[in-house]
Amino acid sequence: MKKAVDKTTLAWIKTNPSLDELCVRYPEEWAVVQQEISAIVARGAAEELKTYLEHVSTPSVRTSYGKQQKNIAAVLSKFIRSRMAHEAVKKLCLSTLAADTGVKKGKLRFNLFNGYIAQRLLFFRGLERKPVSLFWFRLFWPLVWQRKRLMPLVQPRGIYCFYSRELVKCLAQIIADRSCLEIGAGDGTLTRFLKNQGVRLSATDNHAWKNAVTYPEWVIKLDAGEALDVYAPEVVVCSWPPSQNEFERQVFNTPSVQLYIVIGSRHQFAFGNWTVYKQQSSFELEEDKKLSDLVLPPELGSAVYVFRRKPLTSE
Repeated sequence: MKKAVDKTTLAWIKTNPSLDELCVRYPEEWAVVQQEISAIVARGAAEELKTYLEHVSTPSVRTSYGKQQKNIAAVLSKFIRSRMAHEAVKKLCLSTLAADTGVKKGKLRFNLFNGYIAQRLLFFRGLERKPVSLFWFRLFWPLVWQRKRLMPLVQPRGIYCFYSRELVKCLAQIIADRSCLEIGAGDGTLTRFLKNQGVRLSATDNHAWKNAVTYPEWVIKLDAGEALDVYAPEVVVCSWPPSQNEFERQVFNTPSVQLYIVIGSRHQFAFGNWTVYKQQSSFELEEDKKLSDLVLPPELGSAVYVFRRKPLTSE
C-alpha cells in the first residue's frame, strides 16, 4: 500500500466509509479482494465465503509507535481488505436477493396492490417506519407475493429491518429504568419507538451516511466512543452495526455498560465485529430467539443478540 499511514487516515477509517469510497482510495486492495471473491463465486462454493471472511478478518489497527509502527502499513492494508470483503459479500447477497425477485430489467418496484399493503403495514408515510402490528402483519404479509423486493428497495436508504410493537415492548421491559444509549442510530427509528414506551435514552450517530439517511436533529452527531464517554450508559443498543466496525470494542471497554443489545442477522458476516465479540471476556453472549422472531420481515433471518456483563467474582 503506497499511501502514508497517518492519524488522518486512521480517523477516516473509523468513520465506516462505504465500499465505493474504500475502492476509490485503495484500488490495489480492492483488486485483490475482487479477485478472491470472484474465484469463490465462480466455484459456486457459498460456504467458502464465511471461511474467507474469517480468514481476512484482522484485529483493530493501533496508532502506537515503536515496533508496531514498522508493521502498521501491512496491518492497515489487511484491515482495509477485510472491510472491503465484508461489504462486498453483503452487496453480493443483496444483489442475489434482488435477482430472486424475478425482475430482469427495468426499475425494481412493487405493483400497486403489493405496495399498498407494504406501505400500510410498515410505514406511517413515505419511508417513516412505524412499530408493526404482528397481528396485522401475519394476516396480510402472506398476501404480498412480491415481498422479496422489500429489502432491496429500502436497504439503500439505510433500512435493514422493521421492528414489531411486541419487540419494542420487550426491549423496553429489558432496559427498564436504566440509562440507555443507541449508537449507530441512523434515522433514530428504534430510539423513537423506545422513547414512546418510556425508555430513557439518547440516539447518537457519526452521520457518515448522509447520502442515504436523513438524520433528525435529535440524533446527536457523535462517534460511538465519544458517546459512550459522554453518556456513560448502563445499556447500549445498536441495530445492524457494520461488519468489522471498530466502535463495538469500546462498548465492552466502557465500565458503566451492563447490557449490550444488538439487532442483526443470523449470518455473522452481514453485521457486527464478531472478532471482538469472541475476544471479549467481560460479557456473556446469547441469541434471544424470542426477540429474534419479533424482528421483521421473517425472510430476512434477523437475530437479536444480548451481551450481559458477568458478575464480579470475589477471591
